[in-house]
Amino acid sequence: MPQDTINYPELAQQIKQWASELGFADAAICDIDLRQHEAQLQRWLDLGYHGEMNFMAEHGTKRSRPDELVPGTQRVISLKMHYLPPDAGFAKTLKDPNLAYISRYALGRDYHKLMRNRIKKLGERISEQVESLGFRPFVDSAPVLERQLAAKAGLGFTGKHSLIIDKQAGSWFFLGELFVDIPLPVDDPTERIASQGDCGNCVACMTMCPTGAIVEPFVVDARKCISYLTIELKGAIPEQYRQAMGNRIYGCDDCQLICPWNRYGQITAEQDFHARAQLRDKSLLDLFAWDEATFLKNTEGSPIRRIGHQRWLRNIAVALGNAPYDQAIVQALEEQLDEVDDLVGEHIHWALAQQQRKAQAIEIKVISTQKKTQRLVRAVEKGLVRDA
Repeated sequence: MPQDTINYPELAQQIKQWASELGFADAAICDIDLRQHEAQLQRWLDLGYHGEMNFMAEHGTKRSRPDELVPGTQRVISLKMHYLPPDAGFAKTLKDPNLAYISRYALGRDYHKLMRNRIKKLGERISEQVESLGFRPFVDSAPVLERQLAAKAGLGFTGKHSLIIDKQAGSWFFLGELFVDIPLPVDDPTERIASQGDCGNCVACMTMCPTGAIVEPFVVDARKCISYLTIELKGAIPEQYRQAMGNRIYGCDDCQLICPWNRYGQITAEQDFHARAQLRDKSLLDLFAWDEATFLKNTEGSPIRRIGHQRWLRNIAVALGNAPYDQAIVQALEEQLDEVDDLVGEHIHWALAQQQRKAQAIEIKVISTQKKTQRLVRAVEKGLVRDA
C-alpha cells in the first residue's frame, strides 16, 4: 500500500496486535527526540561511570539521535518481553554460599537473537502493508538509548536503579526496538505512565546494592556494579568488591529483588528463557571443574558464553574464596593453578588466602573451646565447681 494512502492510526493498532502475537508483552510508539538525555549521558561518561565499556562513549550523538544512526527514521516502536523463569529460586541460591548464583535473565537462551528475530518478523509484517518500508531491529546491540526510548513511549518509568519499571509487571523484562521511517502516531507517555506511579521515597535498591553501585538516584557507577564486574570487566576484579560479590558469578539481581514493584513480576511465556538444568542450582565446585570444552558445550546459545572460560573461572574463584572453609575448595583451587592464565591465577591466590584465613579462624575457635573445657575440668577436679 502506498504510504500516502495508509491509515496510520489503524496501522499502529495492528502493529501492537502483531507484537502481542509474536510474544511481546507490550509495544508502544514514540518519536525520536532524545536531546533532553544528552547532557545526562555526557555527565555519566565524563565521570567515568562506564568503566571499560568504551562502546558507550563511541558513536557521538547517534545514541540520542536515532535518525543519525539509521537515516530516515521517524518513529521507534519500543517492545518488551518478560524473562523471569518459573521457580526462580532467588533466596535458595543466594542463601547457600556453596551454590552459584547466576542472574535470572542468563539461565536460559540468549535473548539477543530470539528477540531480534521476532522484531524482524514484526518489521516484515509491517512491510507487507507499507510499500518501501525502511526498518531496522535492535536488541541491546547498537548505540541505542533503549531505556529512554521505552520511557518515552510509555512502557514504564525509570526506577532509581536506572531500569524501566512497569507497575503491572515490575522490571523483569527485556527491551527491544524497531526503527521505522513512517509517521506513526506516537503514544502519550504521560497518559500511560500516570497510572503507574514512581519510586516515591523508596531507596531500597540503593541501600541493598552490595557494592554501593547506585551512587545517586537513577545513576549507576558501572565500575562498582557486580553485573559489570562479572560480565563486562575483562581485567582483575578490584579486591574491595570481591567479598561483596558473595556467590554471584554472573550478574546480580539484588536491586530488582528488593524493588517493591517486582511483587507483580510476570513469569515468562517463553520456554527458551526457562532455566537450563546445567546452570540451575549448581555448586560452585561443579562449575569450577568445567574445562573449556564443557563450558562451551553447556553455555551454547547462552549469554554466559560471551565472557569466555577464563573469566568464568575468575568469577567462580572469587565466589569460592567467599564460601565457608572447605578442604575440597582448597584442593580444587590449587589444582586449577597450573591450568589457568595469570589473571585467573591472581584470583585463585586471593581465594586461597581467604580460605586460609577462615581455616585459621576455625582453628583458633577450636583451641579456645578446648582451653575453656580444660579450665572447667580443672575447676571441677579442685572442687571449685560442682560436677554435674
